[in-house]
Amino acid sequence: MASLTIRNIPEDAKQRFRERAAANGRSMEEEARLMILAAATRGEPRKGIFEMLYEGTRPGFDIPEVPDSPASYAVFEK
Repeated sequence: MASLTIRNIPEDAKQRFRERAAANGRSMEEEARLMILAAATRGEPRKGIFEMLYEGTRPGFDIPEVPDSPASYAVFEK
């Protein structure tokens, strides 16, 4: 993965950013990463439900199988 260093950020902007990250329950690094990813993908059009359904029915599209597992039942004890 790539790294990025940002210099010369005003102290008040850094403090507001720190508060924003804390309010979201994230570190400053994680908050910055999410903001950068959101900005980088903003211009990409999202697929509609019909496009996704069409792509799922094309030959060569494999739906992963879920392995069998025993069912678990709720146990209510008195």
